[in-house]
Amino acid sequence: MKTTSKSSTKNQTEGAVHQVKGSIKEAAGNLSDNPKLKAKGIVEKIAGKIQKKNGQVEKVFGK
Repeated sequence: MKTTSKSSTKNQTEGAVHQVKGSIKEAAGNLSDNPKLKAKGIVEKIAGKIQKKNGQVEKVFGK
């Protein structure tokens, strides 16, 4: 059961990191007028939200 907790916490933490990195890339894309970088940032931010939510679900269901 401890592995589950670590796994879900890891997913939540990594998801939050991806959200921050995505926000930074998105802002950098805006500042540099680089639509590709902005798009990459948005995609990474969404992936981070999904990963974080996945960790929360794992924690609730103990998977």
